[in-house]
Amino acid sequence: MIAPHIHELITSKGASVIRKMFEEGVRLKKQHGDDKVFDFSLGNPDLDPPAEVLRAIQEIAADTSHGAHGYMPNAGYEEARAAMAEKTAQEQGLPAGSVSAAHVVMTVGAASALNCVFKAILSPCDEVIVPAPFFAEYRHYVHNYGGVLREVPTKADFSLDVAAIKAALSPKTAAVLINTPNNPTGKVYTEADIRALTDALKAHAAACGRKPYLVCDEPYRAITYDGATVAPVFPHYADSVIVTSFAKNLSLPGERIGYIVVNPASEGADEFVAACTFALRVLGCVNAPAFFQKVVAKAWNAPCDYSRYKARRDMLMDVLSSAGLEYAKPEGAFYLFCKVPAAWNGDDMAFCDHLKQFLILGAPGTGFGGKGWFRLAYCVSEQTITGSRAAFQAAMQEPPEQC
Repeated sequence: MIAPHIHELITSKGASVIRKMFEEGVRLKKQHGDDKVFDFSLGNPDLDPPAEVLRAIQEIAADTSHGAHGYMPNAGYEEARAAMAEKTAQEQGLPAGSVSAAHVVMTVGAASALNCVFKAILSPCDEVIVPAPFFAEYRHYVHNYGGVLREVPTKADFSLDVAAIKAALSPKTAAVLINTPNNPTGKVYTEADIRALTDALKAHAAACGRKPYLVCDEPYRAITYDGATVAPVFPHYADSVIVTSFAKNLSLPGERIGYIVVNPASEGADEFVAACTFALRVLGCVNAPAFFQKVVAKAWNAPCDYSRYKARRDMLMDVLSSAGLEYAKPEGAFYLFCKVPAAWNGDDMAFCDHLKQFLILGAPGTGFGGKGWFRLAYCVSEQTITGSRAAFQAAMQEPPEQC
C-alpha cells in the first residue's frame, strides 16, 4: 500500500495537471490528427540545440578513452564546474575568477538542484516564501523535506510585492524562492525589485537573527524580450544561491543537466556546497550525467536565437486578442498567462475543460497559485498558433453551462 499522503497527492483534482493535459494531447492527436489539436500545455522547447552543442555531442561521443564513462567527484567534473562558475560570474556582473569551481555543484537538471538545496537547508516546519504565481512543482519540492511553502501574491502586474513578502517573513523562514523570468507569467523582476527584496531580507535578519537564503531559479534567464534583462543577485545579497539548467536556453530538457552556484560571499558557502553535494548523493542522483557535463562545459556559451519565441508570443497574443481574451504580456520565458473570462467566475479548471472541447489544451492557473488564470506555452509550431484562432473564437462564443 502506498503512503496515504502520496495517494492523496496523486489522486487530487489538481495533481500534475500540466502532465495530464500533455498526455491528453497525445490521446487527442491520435484521435483527431496533429493539425487539429492545439496543445499549449507543456513548456517543451521545440527549437533545436545550437550547432555548437551538436558538434560538442559528436566530439564527446567519439571519445573511447579508458574511463570516459566512469564516476567523477559527486559535485561534478572540475572543468564543468569551472565553466559554470565563469558563466555565473558574467551573468552576475562579477570580476572574472570571483566565482570558482568550488562554489558549483552539477545536478540532474534544475529540479534536482532545488531538491538538493531544500534538503540542505530545511528542517521540519521551516518555511519557504514564494511569490505567486509560481512553478507548480515547488510545493512538492519543499514538502519533500518537511518544509512549508508560503505563497505570497504578487502585484497586479505580477511584479514582486516586497511589502507582502516582508510581512510574511518570520523566524521560521529558511528561504525566499524567486523565479525570473517567471513560469507561468513571463514576468522579469527588475533590479529595483531585487534591491528592495534583499534590503527587506537584511532587515529581517538583523531583527530576528536568522538570515533567509535567497534562492533564484533561473532556467529561462537567457530568454527575454523587448530589452528586458534579469537582474543580478550576488552583488546585493551574500546568502544567495542560483539554481538553473540548460533545459530551456539550449533546448536540452530531456538531458537533465543543471547546476547550483552558491554566492562566494556567503559566510557558509563551503558548508552549503558540501551539503548540496551530500544531498545529491543521498537523493540517489550520485552525480549529474557525465556525458552532458562535458557537453555544456564545451558549449555553454553557444549563441542562440530566441527571436522565434518572440514571434510566436506576438502571434499568440494576436490570436487571443481577436478572441477577446485578456493576458499578461510576457517579458521572458515562453508562456502566456491568460485571464479566465468573467462569465466563468474565475473557475480556471472548468474553463480549461471547456477549451478542451475545442481541442485547445492549456494549464489551469490554480496549480500555479494563480486561480482565475490559465497558462499557454507558446514553444510550439507557428501552425499550431495560427490554426488555433478559429478554435479560440468558437470557444469564446459559447457561454458556460448554467446550473
